[in-house]
Formats: sequence, structure tokens, C-alpha cells
Amino acid sequence: MVLGQNVYIEKNVIIKHKANGIIQIGNNTEILDGVILMSYFDGNITIGDNCSINPYSIIYGVANTIIGNHVMIAGHCMIIPNNHGYCRKDIPMQQQENIYKGIVIDDDVWIGHGCTILDGVHIHKGAIIAAGSVVNKDVPEYSIYGGVPAKLIKNR
Repeated sequence: MVLGQNVYIEKNVIIKHKANGIIQIGNNTEILDGVILMSYFDGNITIGDNCSINPYSIIYGVANTIIGNHVMIAGHCMIIPNNHGYCRKDIPMQQQENIYKGIVIDDDVWIGHGCTILDGVHIHKGAIIAAGSVVNKDVPEYSIYGGVPAKLIKNR
């Protein structure tokens, strides 16, 4: 793990590497109660400067998860760059190959409480994701998305 300066991590945060992934946290970032940061395989998690990851959010790094600077992630969010294979019917889904592309969250993004960000998504600069949303496609810069699945509410 690589930590920047003035990083604040609560005592009950779980940070795990399963295999070769790297977790990097930028300057002046806070990771609050119950957050889980877990890199799998060769996936990395990169969190920029001046970010806040609020209680009980989970961020996986199966493929790369890249979070920019000045990003606010509210509590109980799930960011998971992975999907299970399901095409074959002759073997259980759990035994099928994982499919992953990665997730990118640009600078100055606000993700509301209880959101799920799915694999392959790019949330562009200045976007807002409304509480409870499931984001399954890219979000343009300075837009506000919400719902299940998330759709454009308006532009900032």
C-alpha cells in the first residue's frame, strides 16, 4: 500500500491485497468507518488527493479502479469492477471466468449514499450520482445521473 501525506484511515477499515494488486491513497484523503478496500489478482485501487470515502463503502480492484482528486463517496456505496461469467450452463457460474474492464471516476465527482458503480463505467469530471443509483454506463462530465439504472436527470 502507498499512502500520501495527511491520510486519515479509521481503525476498523479493512484493506486487503489478494495477489499482486496495489492500493494507493493520495494526500489529504479520509477513509472512514467500515470501509473495505480490496484488490484482487493484478487489479489496483488508486484514490486521488482530497477524497472522502464514507462509512461502509466497498471498493474492489479486480480490474483497475481509479478515483481522481476531490471525489466524495457517500456511505454504503459499492464500486466493483467485475462480473461473473454466466454463458455456460454445464458448470456453475461461480466456476466460470470473471469478466472485468475497470472503473474510472474522474476529479470532482460526488457519489450519493447507497450507489452501486458497475464494471466498465467511466464517471467523468464534475458529475453527481444521486443516492441509491445503479450506474451501468458512462456518465458525461458535469451531469447529474440517478435511478436504477442511472439516467440523466440534468446537466450542472
